[in-house]
Amino acid sequence: MGTDTSAETSVISDRILVIEPGSYFLRIGRATDVNPAVLPHVIARRRKPGGLAYQDPVLPPDVKLTRQQTMELEETRLSVSHTLQSCLKSDGSARFAAPPQMVASFNKNSQPVKTEDRVPEWTPGGADYVVGDQALTLDPSGPYNIHFPVRRGRLNVHPGPGGSLTAVMADLYTIWLHCIERLLGIQRSALETYRAVLIIPCVYNRAAVKAMVELLVNGLGFASFFLIQDHVAAAFGSGVPSACVVDVGDQKTSVSCVEDGMSIRETRIHLDYGGSDVTQVFYWLLRRSAFPYKQCSPASRLDALLLHKLKETYCHVDLDTCGPQEHTFRVSKPHHPSLQYTLQLGDECIIAPLSYFNASLFQLTGPKQSWLYDPYRGDSDDPLDTGYLRETGRKRETADTASEAVDQSQLDDEVDALEPSQSQDSKGQIKIDKLLSLDQAILHSVDQCGSDELKRKFYSCVIVVGGGAKFTGFATWLRSRLSLQIPYQFRPEHMEVVTEPREQDPEVVGWKGACIMACMESAGELWIRPAEWRTHGVRTLREKAAFYW
Repeated sequence: MGTDTSAETSVISDRILVIEPGSYFLRIGRATDVNPAVLPHVIARRRKPGGLAYQDPVLPPDVKLTRQQTMELEETRLSVSHTLQSCLKSDGSARFAAPPQMVASFNKNSQPVKTEDRVPEWTPGGADYVVGDQALTLDPSGPYNIHFPVRRGRLNVHPGPGGSLTAVMADLYTIWLHCIERLLGIQRSALETYRAVLIIPCVYNRAAVKAMVELLVNGLGFASFFLIQDHVAAAFGSGVPSACVVDVGDQKTSVSCVEDGMSIRETRIHLDYGGSDVTQVFYWLLRRSAFPYKQCSPASRLDALLLHKLKETYCHVDLDTCGPQEHTFRVSKPHHPSLQYTLQLGDECIIAPLSYFNASLFQLTGPKQSWLYDPYRGDSDDPLDTGYLRETGRKRETADTASEAVDQSQLDDEVDALEPSQSQDSKGQIKIDKLLSLDQAILHSVDQCGSDELKRKFYSCVIVVGGGAKFTGFATWLRSRLSLQIPYQFRPEHMEVVTEPREQDPEVVGWKGACIMACMESAGELWIRPAEWRTHGVRTLREKAAFYW
């Protein structure tokens, strides 16, 4: 009997697909797979004759700064540089920084050398659409528009060509189905026998989630689905019941406190910056140091990919590495000779990652916000939601006060009690009126917890996942920054900042956590079938989701 049950569970788990859509990468795979299939979350669509050209950039574009912003940027850079000069190495000796003039002089005199490397080719055109890596290596002069359906962790709805919600959902459908058929070997017609787990952000937009559920049910035709928030998935993947989870992605960073499989709503924060912004900061620092590849343009897809690679290869937060460091890199483009450059770097490699702790450096890529949550404004599919209960509760003025207190935390409109430092945007989403650095966001998140004991618990375990902060020494720096700022009464006996939970790649921790949860026996009651969704709509999420809708 035990063997049969085990075999049945195995078959069921093999029929579950876990989908994690990100701003840059899409991760998708069976719940029984060791690792997901991963590819850039991008599509190139052939333009119709006479159609408008449109291309989403790989990196968030830099913006023209005012003189005041430029001065603030330079002051921040100098402040970080001076802080690094005052730090000590692990053996207690003083650090020494490479003089910027010396580094710049070396790079100005550095000349490229031709190599015999094979020159890459552009992706062949002709198809109606191209997905993933191949979309990024299409000839930019070709008749294709480039679309990333998710930007800054949200659906990329915009007024340009291909920017309507319908168009964005069509892009998601095409990319996801391409991955399912080509990378997982599952045909569209077979999806009616599969179930889907969709990982959504902890700070989510309900209209966007509803649209993606429609895609799962009516577009792709899955047999059932359930949703899991990214931070809860990360906690499962890390194997911890309680933690302050920090997810640093390509274009967004989010923080919340997770306890017993629930992300505490009041602790959730979404920050409009991530690894791509660090790449732009790094490029700004490289230019100040006379970057020898003078023709580099972050607006070019190939150059953007090169800058990403340089950041991932050379940036770190290792205080033991100091002084001028010499590196080589190669630039290979179609129809151009392959060139090797020699580059000298100093503390630029550390200053760029430390922009997470000095958020004013992110001015380079435009204004940003710190978002808290999206107040529920009701849905036609859910007439008996908390908004309805709140309004009817207000009309019962003569009723006994006790009888009206129907879980006030759910019935109160969040907007009625904004703190002085908070405001709303035009769509009603709650935001903090200043951009928080990563350490400030963690402190703000934990501070929203209800008791001193909870605060100490979450400060004792901070988990960092995602691919935007994979820098040597990052955990040590973050722990040091937090230790200096945590109020004395909330300081835990031991603080642990984990950047590789269970020695896993932090980029797949959330995906693996969702796989674990999907295969648990207790997850059986979370599944929502198409008939339920079509009959009751978002009401099913309010009643069955593993989080407060």
